[in-house]
Amino acid sequence: MSVKLTQQVKIVNPLGLHTRPASQFVKLASKFSAEIWVEKDGEKANGKSIMSLMILSAGCDSVLTLTIEGSDAADAMQALVDLVASGFNEGTC
Repeated sequence: MSVKLTQQVKIVNPLGLHTRPASQFVKLASKFSAEIWVEKDGEKANGKSIMSLMILSAGCDSVLTLTIEGSDAADAMQALVDLVASGFNEGTC
């Protein structure tokens, strides 16, 4: 059964979604079979592509909309929301 979930998250680490956090996000997202999309200010990025995420230029306090669709969407959403909320282990702004 395919489930589609959408949730907003706020980037809380000081340097935003730079290379290391984007890499962490993609590594975690890639563990799930669900399709994962990240949107900021009308720009949509593939949540399993570092380059796609980097193009969003999501700095500290940016609000992202995660849209996840697939049989493991709920698990993927929880894991990614927790990762973003943790500030990617870089602290908060």
